[in-house]
Amino acid sequence: MTGNRETVPAGQRLTDDQRDRWHTVLDHLAAALPDRAAQVVVDGTDGGAALLADRLAGRLRAAGRRCIRLAAANCATEDDGWRDRTADRVVIADGARWRDRLPATAWDLTIWVRTPSGDTTSGGYRGDSTDAVVDLHDRTWPVIRHLDPRLVPSGVWYRTESQAFFAARAATWDTKFGNDLPAYAAAVTEAGLRPGGVVLDVGCGTGRAFPALRDAVGPHGTVLGVDLTPQMLTAARDRAHRYGTTLVLADARQLPFADATADAVFAAGLITHLPDPDAGLTELARIARPGGRLVLFHPSGRAALAARHGRTLRPDEPLAEPVLRATTARTGWHLTSYDDPPHRFHAVAIRH
Repeated sequence: MTGNRETVPAGQRLTDDQRDRWHTVLDHLAAALPDRAAQVVVDGTDGGAALLADRLAGRLRAAGRRCIRLAAANCATEDDGWRDRTADRVVIADGARWRDRLPATAWDLTIWVRTPSGDTTSGGYRGDSTDAVVDLHDRTWPVIRHLDPRLVPSGVWYRTESQAFFAARAATWDTKFGNDLPAYAAAVTEAGLRPGGVVLDVGCGTGRAFPALRDAVGPHGTVLGVDLTPQMLTAARDRAHRYGTTLVLADARQLPFADATADAVFAAGLITHLPDPDAGLTELARIARPGGRLVLFHPSGRAALAARHGRTLRPDEPLAEPVLRATTARTGWHLTSYDDPPHRFHAVAIRH
């Protein structure tokens, strides 16, 4: 068993913001546990699983819950009594050996930790098949990227985690992805937006679509850039001013616009970041006028993006064509085009 280590890179101490970030993540994970006895397994590579397991155990103990911490190195053949569910305690184990020790149904919470050198398919174990996925690319700044809604409703964790994920990337976003502007321009041109209309860029980030959207609707049209992360809107401010775009801080799942407001909605990379694509597309349909267009875009195709993230495509992913066609149909849209070559993803739907 181990204690609650405060392991950070040598010579580096946690700032107040970093400490708060850890507390927020651990509180969300703790909320996913039943009040009774529970068993948790944390897996991953590069030591991230042990770090998260240690800190979760420490957070639970600080809240008054009894914990048994089973380290990967101590995975023995006997139970040593830790599987006694009559005891009101939380068992937290880390590593693939503990994960494989019991059937998946025996664990109340399974967590996959993604680190820079980690492979999300390591050992045939996919991070996207677990209850929770935590990014630990920066050990001072953990972010939950998935949490099963049967354990914790998305409304509880999505806002804080989405903002934390993009806040840390806002300042360098254009430096990393600035050469995508021609792809954005082509995506908007192909969508056939009408001059003079109202177009919303939902999940606008730093505003890479603003120039093309302004060209599409012309000087008499309206362009609104919507994002959940204040730091992204700060990074988008200069571009918004240059292209006459109004910036709005809002959640794509609860937009502050009246019904049938927009002639078009542009959404680059949005759907895969939403915990419930049906709810998100329903909200976009609410604010779209009949006949309005929805443009779903990403400057990489699905297969290329999956390969870059070290995973393989699954047929049930939100942007797989059969899935997207069914989702759009039940949320008020009709999918009219779908294109997924290696260099981009581009789909257009029309509001019923």
